[in-house]
Amino acid sequence: MMSDATRTEADEDLLQYPAPQPVVHYAEQALLGALLLVPERLKTIGPLEPEHFANTAHSALFAAMRTVSPPAPEVHRSSPVWPNQLLYVAQPQARALTASYLHTLISVCPTDAHAPAYAQMVRSGHARRVLRRHAGLLAQAARAPGPDPAQTVLTRADQLAVYLDELATAFPSHPGSMPRTPAAPTAAVPPSTEVSDEERMLLAAATAHPEHLPRMRWLHESDLTTPMHAALFACLTSLARHGAPVDPIIVLWEAQQRGLLHDGFGPTEVLDTVSHPAGAPEHWGQKILQRALLRQALDVAARIEALSADEATTVHQLTTGSRRALAALSSVRSRWHQAVGDPSSRTRAAAPTTIRTAVRQPAARAGPAVRHPARPAR
Repeated sequence: MMSDATRTEADEDLLQYPAPQPVVHYAEQALLGALLLVPERLKTIGPLEPEHFANTAHSALFAAMRTVSPPAPEVHRSSPVWPNQLLYVAQPQARALTASYLHTLISVCPTDAHAPAYAQMVRSGHARRVLRRHAGLLAQAARAPGPDPAQTVLTRADQLAVYLDELATAFPSHPGSMPRTPAAPTAAVPPSTEVSDEERMLLAAATAHPEHLPRMRWLHESDLTTPMHAALFACLTSLARHGAPVDPIIVLWEAQQRGLLHDGFGPTEVLDTVSHPAGAPEHWGQKILQRALLRQALDVAARIEALSADEATTVHQLTTGSRRALAALSSVRSRWHQAVGDPSSRTRAAAPTTIRTAVRQPAARAGPAVRHPARPAR
């Protein structure tokens, strides 16, 4: 065991100063204190559920308030019947609840007349937590391998869009609705060997079959992760667009004309990259585009997590910023559906019961509706 003499100053500070509670914790306390003081305030606080509380004990206490009928006002003023009944019902779900803590809740409530304002704060805190949870699920879907990762990501994105629609209705706009939180920095992930190999296979296949490139407008050079590969793909698409002949030597010449050659990537490397084709360009292009879709989903999740971590943003600012972030995914998903001709793109996924127990058909969504163009002629 560490002796007192070996404890550092930082250890002492950690023991003496626990992490402060979030602001919404005090709003939950004030609301419950108001309802303990005046049970009739339950009728004035608007729609509120036990799961809206971040604190488990607070959630159990509010659930008990929804279950136990309060006594008559004159009885409540003269006897602690209401608090005792609440403790009896809530304590099996929250052992930390005590009569002393109920007195604390009452003492920290500035005024019971402000219960509706406290309830709105509790709803805002819950909305922030659920939005962050949606972002986490979107990021998890983008990282987790699976048989159809693109569809899993798009399903999560649709569920996030539905929730944003609900927030936009529940929390109306106000002046200064645009979020001021800086965008989360995009993590620079070096391409893996597998990714680089797929990009080289695309370039070689496109060099051997340039007639396919006009049908692959759904693939952009920004979808490739290696800068030199992206530049060579731009060379190929430019040649195909102008109807010029294409072979490895012509691609090398085009790369030279664009100033792409350097000591680390000279003629030998270019010829090696665009030669030895295997498979169709569309096959490799779809693989690359799917990776771009997953990367964009990770960027969206990181942006929403950064917004929700900023306590200074209102729920409407969170909604506005999250919709803008999600809109960046719409362009990539539209191109993905063009690439695969996915008929399921017409159907919008329902929200998962683990996040929302019920959803409404929204009037508007975070991004433009998915278009489903016909498969290009092969």
